[in-house]
Amino acid sequence: MIPFDEAKKRVDELRKEIDYHAHRYYVMDDPEISDSEYDRLMDELTELEERYPELKTPDSPTVRVGLKPIDSFKEVIHEHRLFSLDNTYSEAEVLQFDKRVRESLGIERVQYMCELKIDGLSISLKYQDGLLVRGATRGNGFVGEDVTENIKAIKSIPLRLRKSLSIELRGEVYLPKDVFNDLNRARIEDGLQPFANPRNAAAGTLRQLDPREVSGRRLSAFFYQIVEPERFRLE
Repeated sequence: MIPFDEAKKRVDELRKEIDYHAHRYYVMDDPEISDSEYDRLMDELTELEERYPELKTPDSPTVRVGLKPIDSFKEVIHEHRLFSLDNTYSEAEVLQFDKRVRESLGIERVQYMCELKIDGLSISLKYQDGLLVRGATRGNGFVGEDVTENIKAIKSIPLRLRKSLSIELRGEVYLPKDVFNDLNRARIEDGLQPFANPRNAAAGTLRQLDPREVSGRRLSAFFYQIVEPERFRLE
């Protein structure tokens, strides 16, 4: 049996290596090793953690594999309201929006920056000292649902940040179109009703009570907001 000190050192090495390759694969879409090589690293880490349970931590990559079904989602109260975007379908509505903005700011002219919207499900992530401690849906903006276990199943979301920050991030969980098409083909082959669109598929997936179902559907995430950025000297 490998001595404890050697096991601890190897576990630390494996976690760093696995996190690196997971980032290359799920975030950068530029893997450096094959799936089988990645699986071998995970198997080695799993074996060491089973041999020395005291070495397993909440941010271990193996946490994503061992997630268990839950009975229901608990409510989460947002400390800062999580707003949603409204739709507009005419020039008149855009001009009315511009007028409201200018009047509320008390200025004559406003500059706008426009970007394409990733259409998924709004989420809020909380990290405490760098560790992911909570994931929540938007809900009505004031109260959402605790979907932390399902968030952990999304491999592009880090369980631990590279810096020990206590921070709240907001963004969108979505299903890439190619993944959506693959998912619908599989559902049709299984005699199931296909999803109407990627947004519905993402929302339905994130509200599954079994995180293992979430893991199998290959959700992605995009983050665009830091709550209270002034705390981090950001503008």
